[in-house]
Amino acid sequence: MNEARHPSPPSKRAQAGAALIVAMVMLLAMTLLGVTAVRNTTLQERMAGNLRDSNLAFQAAERALREGERFLRSPTIPPFTGASGLLAMQDEGGQGSFWVAYDWAGNGRPAAGVLEVASAPLYVIEEMPPVPLAGGSERFGPLPDVGFYRVTARAVGGTTDAVAILQTTYRR
Repeated sequence: MNEARHPSPPSKRAQAGAALIVAMVMLLAMTLLGVTAVRNTTLQERMAGNLRDSNLAFQAAERALREGERFLRSPTIPPFTGASGLLAMQDEGGQGSFWVAYDWAGNGRPAAGVLEVASAPLYVIEEMPPVPLAGGSERFGPLPDVGFYRVTARAVGGTTDAVAILQTTYRR
């Protein structure tokens, strides 16, 4: 008689725990992927928030610069005595140290109408020495000196960590 031989099934003892180990390794790998994805998403959200704060600070400083230029376009401007953000030009040798130690809160002029920032943007205007223009005529004489002003604006974003400082020179 031909008896078909069937392979005998592996013993239960040889399989004990192999499926459990494979499942645990797979679960660990999936957990690591999930944790990495969450950390990556959190980092991207923080970067987007910081970029938003930086953009808010820049836009607020731009607004303060335009406010300073609008102030200089007025028909008459008060004397530059150092009060309320109207400064006489500092000597160029000490310019860097002056701006590092400048007290913005006590001396800057606030720019109005800026929303979503931690505090109102401030600007100061420095009166620079007048510059004589070349030319003129015999009939009317020499041309008048041209006044130059340096407008510096400082603004913060949604938090005080994002700071933008912009500067422009204005001819009047």
